[in-house]
Amino acid sequence: MGKRNRKAFWHNVKFKYKLTIINENTLEEVVGIHVSKLNGLSVLLCVCTAIFVIAALIITFTPLRNYLPGYMNSEVRKQVVSNALRADSLRLALERQNHYIMNVQDIISGRVKADTVLSIDSLTNVRAENLMERTKEEEDFRKQYEEKERYNLTAVRDVSDAAGLIFYRPLRGVATTAFNPEKKHFGIDFTASPNGSILSALDGTVILAAYTAEAGYVIQIQHTQNFITVYKHCGSLIKREGDRVKGGEVIALVGTKGDTENGKPYIHFELWHKGNPINPEKYIVF
Repeated sequence: MGKRNRKAFWHNVKFKYKLTIINENTLEEVVGIHVSKLNGLSVLLCVCTAIFVIAALIITFTPLRNYLPGYMNSEVRKQVVSNALRADSLRLALERQNHYIMNVQDIISGRVKADTVLSIDSLTNVRAENLMERTKEEEDFRKQYEEKERYNLTAVRDVSDAAGLIFYRPLRGVATTAFNPEKKHFGIDFTASPNGSILSALDGTVILAAYTAEAGYVIQIQHTQNFITVYKHCGSLIKREGDRVKGGEVIALVGTKGDTENGKPYIHFELWHKGNPINPEKYIVF
């Protein structure tokens, strides 16, 4: 059956039809052409191929190829870049000419005193700066951004500020409250074992060692490269103001009672750089 179907298909494709053109008056056959479906398909394919080849030749050997992505001639590309630069230069020259005319008008009208102007060019520069004043939208965006980033100082501005420093873990404990400057929480809280050791994060000098009503015993250390560490809610202090300490040296002890969080003693640790609070987790592995 399959062989018979294939035979029937090819017979249908190759079957020839006679296309005849007859003179209407004499009924004489003028032209007679024998065609088949296979001939018609072949002719159509040849025509499409010829059209494609002709179009490809036209695009390849004529300037039309410059409109295709990636096929622009280097000379044409150079000319386009040159024209763009010239247009930009003309725009700047036109703006400067407009400023020049406005400055002359201001001097003539008396809005600008002639004896206060060194040159028209200097006045033009001032004019350009005045015309570039921030819009209300830019001012609102700037205020919003500055307010948002006011305490978002979790990284040192310059990597070189922390270069060569090795931060020690101030104590062994579990972090309970993370760094959150938006809520005025400028450090990290840790629950720790009673009478545990509190270590200095870096080499430095003790600049504050005192008892406060709000934070209990507090010790504050000034380090190199404008870093300051603060340790609050200590049980007792070992170092005093003016003492030199090494990184990893014991400076205080965790309390046994008093300031507690969830019923356990805890320590509040802060890291500051150039007067700004920094997230300690960026530099210390807890």
